Amino acid sequence: MTPEPTLIIQMQRMGDLIMTFPLIGWLRALEPQRPVWVVAERHFFEGVVALCPEATLFPAEAAHVLGKRQFHRVVNLSHRPEAAALASGIQAAQHLGPVTRPDGAARIEGYWHLYRASLVHNNRHNRFHWADLNALDLVPSNLLQNTSWPTAEPRRDTGRIGLFVGASEAAKRPAPAFWASLARQLVRRGLRPVFLGGNAERDTGREAAALAGLSGSDLCGRFSLIELAAFFQTLDLVVTPDTGPMHLAAWAGTPTLNLSLGPVNGWETAPAPPGHLVLRTTTSCRGCWQCTRGEHLCHARFDPPRIAALVRALCGGSESQSALPRLPGLHLSRTSRDDSGLFDLTPLHEYPLTSRDLVSTFWHHWFHSRPRRIDPAHATLAWQELVLHSPQLATAFASAVARLGSTFSRRLRTGGALEATFWESAPPMLRPLTGFLHLYLQNNDFSPEAWAIALDMLADLASHLRS
Repeated sequence: MTPEPTLIIQMQRMGDLIMTFPLIGWLRALEPQRPVWVVAERHFFEGVVALCPEATLFPAEAAHVLGKRQFHRVVNLSHRPEAAALASGIQAAQHLGPVTRPDGAARIEGYWHLYRASLVHNNRHNRFHWADLNALDLVPSNLLQNTSWPTAEPRRDTGRIGLFVGASEAAKRPAPAFWASLARQLVRRGLRPVFLGGNAERDTGREAAALAGLSGSDLCGRFSLIELAAFFQTLDLVVTPDTGPMHLAAWAGTPTLNLSLGPVNGWETAPAPPGHLVLRTTTSCRGCWQCTRGEHLCHARFDPPRIAALVRALCGGSESQSALPRLPGLHLSRTSRDDSGLFDLTPLHEYPLTSRDLVSTFWHHWFHSRPRRIDPAHATLAWQELVLHSPQLATAFASAVARLGSTFSRRLRTGGALEATFWESAPPMLRPLTGFLHLYLQNNDFSPEAWAIALDMLADLASHLRS
């Protein structure tokens, strides 16, 4: 008898759907006999179905019929209200992600789903990838560590470079003049660029090609998603902002250079498979949730001649630290996996260690150690590194945690809800914790039990700071 299926609800964009592929693969490896069903937007899944691990894809417009059958678990990866309503209306032994309870209250089930929700406007120090956060409530560490990922195929020596010119928001994509200049620079270096995009990018591609004097290189709107995935596999490299087709190219095995600019965080949404390159600005605001500067200062760092020099070096097989050009104001990394099997960004040059790096690394290891009581040694070592390299910051950090502990001890006695601005009133270095705890308490109606668990988390954190 076939076991009851797992249902994944992924009603976001194409990139989000492709970042769900690892979860599907992990669930198939974890429970080979249990079917996996996925609810997604038809126009996205029809284009990527050939690359998807074994699953039954179900169109979102027909999802209402799923309430007629029993599922083993429901994993809601969408933030849309209709997705939460759908998840709540399906009978299952386990629900993860956003749901709507019978009384109409919105809730989030699962430690890691709650953590991900706490990152909204609060992701400065996050170093967990979306693909991993989709899975961490379900997938054991040994499976993460032994995953076979799609590999970035060796260059084909064709000189053909894809320039994908679009992204979902204007702030996430360079202007047509940038693409035109980059294309001209690539031609000067003996490469053959082509402009790529969907129907929404037709005007951008046409303008960029005209500015570059390369009208025959504009292929925007020429391909379906299936055809685009196949075309990617004929290229040496795809240069792309953070967008769904970037994930499509990486999953198809085409090497990508991700221009991570605008309100995106490379730790969260860079290509999930190992072996791809990510270029980020070194500005202090990089990786923001939403730009507050008004002028997108990060865009100015992405200079076409310098990026063309990097592309030329990559196409020449230069991936050693000494051979790749160093780009002042930019940070070049390769996607990889750490010893826990989690996403990592490996720097391809030596860069100064910043206080933000130290704080982010500590939070990454501390949050990872919590739900399954994983060996806390990584968090302890990360704290010791913070103390060593930034002792004044470490002292301020420990003092802020102590004050927060005193506040929570009083609240445990008096009860009640937190002010709406509580989490963001903390220093930025402490907001990963205050954001999570605020949402956790809210998710549990500020009950005495929830306050006690929050205080226990603070006590555990304080124990690391004494190491």
